[in-house]
Amino acid sequence: MCAHHNMSGGPDADSEEQYGAAAEVLALLADPTRLHLLRLLDTEKDVTTLTAQVAASRPSVSQHLGRLRLAGLVQARRDGRRMLYRITSDHLAALVAEALGYAYHAVHDIPHHRRPLEEDAARR
Repeated sequence: MCAHHNMSGGPDADSEEQYGAAAEVLALLADPTRLHLLRLLDTEKDVTTLTAQVAASRPSVSQHLGRLRLAGLVQARRDGRRMLYRITSDHLAALVAEALGYAYHAVHDIPHHRRPLEEDAARR
């Protein structure tokens, strides 16, 4: 967690606006193609490269990138005739990685990681 984020204040410290924004991001992540694109966009890639790596057509990849860009989750820059795309936030990249890690455990029937209860009590 970044030092500039105050998460120690408990649930009441978070605003309804923050919950709304988080829900919007999670709704955009609730699509397997968009999730896969965000996972691939830790480095800049163009539509051709992305289309070769996901199970979607070029028009579909372009449409998903447009939605992600409109939401501010992906940035684009022109390089000659190509557009290069990249994820905009390390927080978002970590969220995608965590979601995929959780899914890996679920798909492969591996127990999920949990803090010991005594560690939870010590944090309060």
